[in-house]
Amino acid sequence: MNSAPPRRRDRARLPAAERRRQILDATTRLIAERGFWGLSMQDVADDCGLTVPGLLHHVGSKDNLLVAVLEHRDEEDYRSLSAELGLTGDEIAEHLTPPVTRFSSLATRVAASAHHITLPEVCAALVRRNAGQPEIVRLFAVLEAESLAPDHPAHDYFRVRQDSTIAQLSVLARDLTPEPETLARQIMALMDGLQIQWLRDPARVDLVAAWSAAAPALFPARK
Repeated sequence: MNSAPPRRRDRARLPAAERRRQILDATTRLIAERGFWGLSMQDVADDCGLTVPGLLHHVGSKDNLLVAVLEHRDEEDYRSLSAELGLTGDEIAEHLTPPVTRFSSLATRVAASAHHITLPEVCAALVRRNAGQPEIVRLFAVLEAESLAPDHPAHDYFRVRQDSTIAQLSVLARDLTPEPETLARQIMALMDGLQIQWLRDPARVDLVAAWSAAAPALFPARK
């Protein structure tokens, strides 16, 4: 009886940073497709041309890999959004913070910026950023839903991330409303809801256009 041929392993030695990026990109795609519980280390290893022991040499464990993916995506989004808002160059590197507070750092810098960037501008920039990376938005949507389970390895990550985001949106909303936290929660609810609709039916839902149509209800013109 003939057995299936073994998978070919890519034995090319990649620089550590390049290999790590390869692993994170593969894991990001697989989690977006299958969720964390449906992710196998064997699949990640196969995608990267590694053995499972070789993969574990780089990441340590499945839980560590998940945290690394979330940290990497937060850093990428932080840099991209900062650049879009005109907060670029060395200023970004000087203010990098732990992953769950990257939005906090960005919001603090926006509030102190000489560019007079408004909360509606920050939100619009974030929506534009997300519209250009549906796979990443899907990754976070899947993991955020899964992490409602207390035993999920990202449970605390998303809890702290939510609290941090609401707190910093509230800071930026102080000049717009006497109830900034309420506005912050409404922003998160609208953005998350539109993203789910967009991910489910991207042919019918234009995320940027949907946000632009809905946002005036949250940010009425100031007299």
